[in-house]
Amino acid sequence: MEKIVEQGLLFDFYAALLTEHQQEIYGACVNEDLSLAEAAECFGISRQAVHDLLKRCDAMLQEYEEKLGLIRRFTEERKKLNGIRKMIESGRAEDGSRLLSPEESEKLLDGIDSLLDEI
Repeated sequence: MEKIVEQGLLFDFYAALLTEHQQEIYGACVNEDLSLAEAAECFGISRQAVHDLLKRCDAMLQEYEEKLGLIRRFTEERKKLNGIRKMIESGRAEDGSRLLSPEESEKLLDGIDSLLDEI
């Protein structure tokens, strides 16, 4: 996974576990793509302080994911829902038998879309 995408996901899931100060600076660098110099100027700290904070936050967020696995579970659940969605769209079970009527399929697809939007 691309580093910036990974950092964004980690921040989305675990930002509440960081201090407010860490959230502000890390969020600005990851979500707003501020450089070290821009963040340093914006927050009135040195580039080295921004760098150190980013490194520390990266390590903390990675550790939270290793212990809690929320992103891994989120990804797995999305894959499962998308697999179910594809089966419903095809209208066939793995053994080739008919699963549902078109109306039932539509209701289930709407429900899955709703769940996918929520997660």
